Amino acid sequence: MKMKWIDDEEFIRGNIPMTKFNIRVLTMAYLKIETGDRLLDIGAGTGSISVEAVLQGAKVWAVEKEIEGIELINKNKDKFGVSIKIVEGKAPKDIPNIKFNKCFIGGSGGKLKEIFEYLELVLEKGGILCGNFITLKNLNRFMELLEEYNYEDIGVQLIQSSSMDNIGIMKGNNPIFIVKGVKR
Repeated sequence: MKMKWIDDEEFIRGNIPMTKFNIRVLTMAYLKIETGDRLLDIGAGTGSISVEAVLQGAKVWAVEKEIEGIELINKNKDKFGVSIKIVEGKAPKDIPNIKFNKCFIGGSGGKLKEIFEYLELVLEKGGILCGNFITLKNLNRFMELLEEYNYEDIGVQLIQSSSMDNIGIMKGNNPIFIVKGVKR
């Protein structure tokens, strides 16, 4: 399958946060997305991770609670001609009981513990869990839960990036922690 990485400007955007290009590409690499994967995208936002994952051959379930986010995921899935199963609601209570081998958490709605409990049932052994965090509180909680639930191959990377605007001024983006673990 031909890789296609999508520039941020190509996505239909609104007031919902979107995983930016450099973070999205690294996150996809941490998830090791490939043909046949079943990805659960929790807090899918605009659907940028979901769209990229489908283009890499994964089947994707995108969970989003915000109406604007659901509308944006629908618009982006149509724009890029991909099939994404959209789950309107909150994780974990509204997620279908399906086995997944990959899971991405872009937003948890304060329910990280409940999401980990749910993943005990539906994330396959050897499955990869990856999350992106901007707050130290959520990062620390995620790390505690990875250890509590005995995930292995835990990795953390802090990405701080800046982009040049159209007049040449560098504008800093939020620092992002990318964290991944593999279910035992």
